[in-house]
Amino acid sequence: MSVVIVIPARFASTRYPGKPLAMLRGATGKSASLIERSWRAAQGVAGIDRVVVATDDDRIREAAEGFGAEVVMTSPACRNGTERCAEAIANMGISPEIVVNLQGDAPLTPAWFIEDLVAGLRADRDADLATPVLQTSGRMRADLLADRAAGRVGGTTAVFGAARQGLYFSKEVIPFAGRDFGPDEITPVFHHVGVYAYRPAVLAAYPTWPEGTLEKLEGLEQLRFLENGRRILCVEVEARGRQFWELNNPEDIPRIESMLAEMGEA
Repeated sequence: MSVVIVIPARFASTRYPGKPLAMLRGATGKSASLIERSWRAAQGVAGIDRVVVATDDDRIREAAEGFGAEVVMTSPACRNGTERCAEAIANMGISPEIVVNLQGDAPLTPAWFIEDLVAGLRADRDADLATPVLQTSGRMRADLLADRAAGRVGGTTAVFGAARQGLYFSKEVIPFAGRDFGPDEITPVFHHVGVYAYRPAVLAAYPTWPEGTLEKLEGLEQLRFLENGRRILCVEVEARGRQFWELNNPEDIPRIESMLAEMGEA
C-alpha cells in the first residue's frame, strides 16, 4: 500500500465542541457535515489507496459510516491529530509508504494540494514529513490579522529556509512586514495549510516524544517535530483561483458557506 489518507476527528474540541458534525450549506442549498465534506475532499485526490476516518467518538463514527466512510476507532488519550493518525495506522496493522493527515476542519482543501505534497515528500529524501504552504494576498493576510485582533485563533502561518525546510509555525501572523498590502498584492506571509504527509517511521516515533514547550504555547502539533530535530518540508502550493479557509471557530461557518456558494460546491 502506497499512500493512505487518515482524517482525524474528535468531538471534544476545547474551542469548538462537536465541530466535525457542524453542518455546512453548499451551493445547492443542501447541507453536509464538516467531516463528510472533508471525506469528500479526500476522495478526489489522485493516487490514494485508502481513506479512513480516525475518531474516538461513536457519534462521529455513526455519522461517517452513514455516508460510506471507513472508520478506525482510536483512544480518547490522543492529544492531537498526528497522535491519532499514528494510532490509527498502528491499529490497522499496515505499513504504507506515506501517511497523509487531512485534518477534518479543512473541507476546502484542493486535491492538488495533497498530490503536490506527496510528490514533494517523495522527491526530498532528507525530509521526515511535508506540509503545504500558500502565499497570501493582502486580502488573506488582512483576514488573518483581523482574527488575531478580535482574539480569535484563526489560520496558522509558516516561515521556512532556502531549501524549504520549516523554521517555525505560529498562530501569530509572521513574519512582521511593517506595512499594509493591497487586497490583490502578494505578501511575504505564507498560510500554513493543515495537512501533513509523514514517513511512517517518524509518525510512529511522534507519540513517544513529550509535548514540547513551543507546542504547548502555540497549540501546534507540528512544532513537536521541530523541537525533536526533524525536518519538515514546506511545499508551496497554488490556489489556482480557489478560495481556502479552515473551520476553526463557529464564526467561520458563514465564510466557508459563502466560499462553497461562490465555487459552486454542492
